[in-house]
Amino acid sequence: MSQRPRAVCLLSGGLDSATSMAWALRQGYECFALSFDYGQRHSVELRAAARIAAALGAAEHRVAKFDLGVFGGSALTADIAVPKGRGPDEMGRGIPVTYVPARNTIFLSIALAWAEVLGASDIVIGVNAIDYSGYPDCRPEYIEAFERLAQLATKAGVEGGRIRIHTPLIRLSKAGIIRLGATLGVDFRMTHSCYDPGPEGAPCGACDSCLLRRKGFEEAGLEDR
Repeated sequence: MSQRPRAVCLLSGGLDSATSMAWALRQGYECFALSFDYGQRHSVELRAAARIAAALGAAEHRVAKFDLGVFGGSALTADIAVPKGRGPDEMGRGIPVTYVPARNTIFLSIALAWAEVLGASDIVIGVNAIDYSGYPDCRPEYIEAFERLAQLATKAGVEGGRIRIHTPLIRLSKAGIIRLGATLGVDFRMTHSCYDPGPEGAPCGACDSCLLRRKGFEEAGLEDR
């Protein structure tokens, strides 16, 4: 039986979450990968998540399924055009339509539930406050607030345990994340970043996520294969 501490790792199929899980493994955690089929406009990211979980050696990989499309309100869950060709200054202003209302709050709540069942005190999420396209639920103050909530809302917290939310990428640029992932041995060919892929999963090359990925690889001095 493994004596390693357990961690629930949110795994979207993108390079950030893959790097976060690789980080958790390097820290000595037994990683339980958690992905979400939430009514997003494409399923290619879930296939990527399955590849990554298997390649990195997750103890288990589960997909929680629910439909945020019943509410819409986002270009990722409704018939709203994904912005294309935006420059860095434009990306840094306001909250884009690719923001899914309350998504990370829902994701972390489900991760928290599984962590309690597993007896895990640690959750790992690949949020980033630098190259993050203006999402409010990727900021350090949000993560700190959720961690406080977790202490109040769980049996483990009430009984004196501590729930920790780890955000190893939160203060890294996209280039820094890519360098870290490369150091940890992440095969970025398995990852998927595009908000608006083609029918076969090919990236559009023009959405915010594609542009941030391209910029990150260029600044890291590495080739995105």
